[in-house]
Amino acid sequence: MNVITRYLKSLMLAELVAGMGVTIRYMFKPKYTMRYPMEHIPKSNRFRGLHALRRYENGEERCIACKLCEAVCPALAITIDSAPRESDGQRRTTRYEIDLFKCIYCGFCEESCPVDSIVETSIHEYHFENRGENVVDKQKLLAIGDRFEQQIAADRAQDAPYR
Repeated sequence: MNVITRYLKSLMLAELVAGMGVTIRYMFKPKYTMRYPMEHIPKSNRFRGLHALRRYENGEERCIACKLCEAVCPALAITIDSAPRESDGQRRTTRYEIDLFKCIYCGFCEESCPVDSIVETSIHEYHFENRGENVVDKQKLLAIGDRFEQQIAADRAQDAPYR
């Protein structure tokens, strides 16, 4: 009996009729189109966008060159070289590069950082015009962190109860 009803349903194209019913039902509902540059959809405060390196309040960079972010990156997008500083002998980064084409924006680098140096901002509107701009070096990352520090701090404070 079950085989016969299944055969009749397939013969009558019941699934096709049901799908067309859904299409016709939504055809007459009002549509909403977002006009992107003028309108923005609200983002989650946990959105992961462009990377940035942060500094302490006294202007010193936070990164201690522990290389945890490089080790935990599943896409191998982060490259770090380090050397001791001449002034006090502390280890600091000489090269910190992120290849944004390789990066999958998972947030593991941000979670592994013990001093909260590398963060993923809520900036999603960025582009590259020339070849090689996808590799963001230490100076660019620090500049992004300096420029958007207020926004980064506000996002981190809003997300603090969930960490």
